[in-house]
Amino acid sequence: MATQHINRVTLTGNLTRDPELVTTAGGLTICKLGLAVNARRKNQTGEWEDKPNFFDVTVFGAQGENAGKYLAKGRAVAIDGKLDWSSWETPDGQKRTKVQIIADQVQYLSAPDSQTAAPAAAASSRLPVTDTDDIPF
Repeated sequence: MATQHINRVTLTGNLTRDPELVTTAGGLTICKLGLAVNARRKNQTGEWEDKPNFFDVTVFGAQGENAGKYLAKGRAVAIDGKLDWSSWETPDGQKRTKVQIIADQVQYLSAPDSQTAAPAAAASSRLPVTDTDDIPF
């Protein structure tokens, strides 16, 4: 009997930066998000404190395009997806590794701030990606 492996992650938190949208030469939209998730723990004096954890999230396709349009730094979201480990070598020969979240679903948990929604949508312009070899996954 084969062992069934599960790779699933669900997080809620706040975006640490405005979404970054790119479109590949083949027309695929890729949206990069930064997510901060606080964990509660007791410090040395016994007081409860928040410990921030930071995650890189990638959203593909139409869902990524919508995330780029409607999300902005500080916005609360829920992410459901899977962990993805990648490795690559920098141009100067250094080996790098990274674990990121590939989102299957992004749920918006807070209403957009009317002062930041329009500038954020305008700021997240589409940048064409001509060579996907530099994307580390």
